Amino acid sequence: MPSIVYLHGRDSSVVIELREGAAPLWRHWGARVTPANIPPLADGRPPATFSLDRDQPLSVAPGPGLGWFGPPLLQAHREGRDVAIQFDRCTADQQDDGVTLVLHDTVSRITLRQEMRLDADDVLTLSATVTNAGETALDLQWLASGLLPLPADCATIRSFTGRHNAELAEHREPMPAHGWVKENRHGLTGHAGPPGLFVLRDGTTWHSGDVFAAQLAWSGNHKLLVERDDEGFWTLSAGAALMPGEIRLAAGGTFTAPDLIATFSRAGLNGASQNFHAAIRRRVTWRGGAMKPRPVHLNSWEGLYFDQDEPRLMALADRAAAIGVERFVLDDGWFPNRNDDTAGLGDWTVDLNKYPSGLGPLTRHVAALGMEFGLWVEPEMVNPDSDLYRAHPDWALALADRPLITARNQLVLDMSRDDVRDHLFAAIGTLLRELPIGYLKWDHNRALAPAANAAGQATYHAQVIGTYALMDRIRAAHPAVEIEACAGGGGRIDAGVISRTHRFWTSDTLDAVARVSIQRGFLAFMPPELMGAHIGASPAHSTGRRQSLRFRAGVALPGHLGVELDPATLDSADTAVLTGWIARYKQLRDRLHSGRTWLGDGNDGLVWQAAGEPSDMILFATRTTPVACRRPAPLRLPMLAHVREAIVTLVDIAGNRGDAAADGEVFNQMRGAGIAYAGSWLAEVGLPMPRMAAESVAIFTVAAS
Repeated sequence: MPSIVYLHGRDSSVVIELREGAAPLWRHWGARVTPANIPPLADGRPPATFSLDRDQPLSVAPGPGLGWFGPPLLQAHREGRDVAIQFDRCTADQQDDGVTLVLHDTVSRITLRQEMRLDADDVLTLSATVTNAGETALDLQWLASGLLPLPADCATIRSFTGRHNAELAEHREPMPAHGWVKENRHGLTGHAGPPGLFVLRDGTTWHSGDVFAAQLAWSGNHKLLVERDDEGFWTLSAGAALMPGEIRLAAGGTFTAPDLIATFSRAGLNGASQNFHAAIRRRVTWRGGAMKPRPVHLNSWEGLYFDQDEPRLMALADRAAAIGVERFVLDDGWFPNRNDDTAGLGDWTVDLNKYPSGLGPLTRHVAALGMEFGLWVEPEMVNPDSDLYRAHPDWALALADRPLITARNQLVLDMSRDDVRDHLFAAIGTLLRELPIGYLKWDHNRALAPAANAAGQATYHAQVIGTYALMDRIRAAHPAVEIEACAGGGGRIDAGVISRTHRFWTSDTLDAVARVSIQRGFLAFMPPELMGAHIGASPAHSTGRRQSLRFRAGVALPGHLGVELDPATLDSADTAVLTGWIARYKQLRDRLHSGRTWLGDGNDGLVWQAAGEPSDMILFATRTTPVACRRPAPLRLPMLAHVREAIVTLVDIAGNRGDAAADGEVFNQMRGAGIAYAGSWLAEVGLPMPRMAAESVAIFTVAAS
């Protein structure tokens, strides 16, 4: 019998077959299997027509040029030679939750170290490191973080597209007859959301069926591939996308690919997302070792934009504290010459015209009001009209004899340079030492073009590594400071940057209707406590559409709540409404930001999500469009199937609303002590739903009795 490595999660298994003189073979990734004495793969593979005499089944590290015609894990060369890669030696070190493989190609003189870890949440983490074991330079073209088998009966790919103000748009398509590629070349994660995808077997729903999913822990150029083999199965691979000449390894040099986080779920899309949420939560490092209740924000941007000074900001802070805000964030415009977006970026000192005594008086005022102070920065960027650029024009990414390409009137600093990172660390560190700043909103407002250093070499990969290094250094020196990842809204949401940050800005659009789908896309990969969700103005600044304050609040409530408007623009009635919603968030946030998240679709365009556990959940049913049916259908909640009895209460219907009393006695009881239902009834027949107009959210609590 062959030597077989089994890794087991809660509901999934990984099985690989070790071989003498070759890379291990993939035998299984999917539902949990019982270890057994299985015969070698070769014994069950009959000859096939038009095939090589030496069989080449799928290994964990297939290479090009020697009979494997599918996607390679690794591509490299030495000035055009050693392009054929095939590992001929392997050692395996198995631990309780994983295995480490060290593979050698003694001809091409390449060593590959692969690690696979399968945890109790069915999250498979793969990593790969290549070492140049030769004496001459090795040019690396591609190193997948992992290459995974997908069964022949997969049916659908679920992925996400997007742009600024329209992030994370879901897209579903059939499995490809040939291949499927999603490649990002912007130099940062991009507005499509995390580099990831879900592959579904036929019949899979939100709540049941088999899902194979993966996301790359990387904040730069990336490539995701699904390719069909002529034997009928598919492969899934992902890695950082590299430009020509970007990674050249000297003798003994190494390159490590970003982690690939993969999961298998038999509990449908929700099961896969819940597994992802567990993995992401383990990657966040909180001050004090544990997440504290996520504080209510007020961000100054859409309230004041650049029209700011000390009196205006102090008055805004007063209004923020009065409605219950806990963290006050000063956005763009606080540094010299920053009256619009054409100048000042990169000069991280305080504008003494706006703040004559610096930011000290404002930060002390904010603290006296009982709020934490946060500050917006954009360290990776510089305006040509800035003191920094005039002193160091060579610090910006540029190509000789090519025009400078600006976006939002700014250039990109070369984060691969030690002197650039040292300068930024000193400038930001001075602010963090001298002021009581507990939070940085770290922005990145343009794609990379060009992405080359002074020597004309591509720096996409080095740019990300340099940014990570700066973030890590700031975190180490100032561990009490939390960081939000922002990139023109949701342009840098991924599992790589979250190891250095604590929150994502989900989108620059605060149009609540648009936010419904954006936030659901976010929750495919990331847990709700990391999702920046603010109550914006009406009309929405990004779209001009008007929505009620209660609807805007209801849509924002499930995430990490914030306010992105000046309360001075509200009348007394709306001020009271906003204050009430902030108080409600504080009551619910511990339950919203722990446990599991479920998404689903109801009848007639209704969508829903629930947070918590089946024994104690908060349920949101959202309608963005007018109804087509005369009466609402009950809402089935499959996750309650095993709850004996649950008490359902109707907390509120937020949004456009007529006569609530006309809903009937059932809903009057729900608004009071609640109604007891058998969990099986709610799962199979459904929860009665009140009438809901377009742009409204019904909020329920569900608790086991």
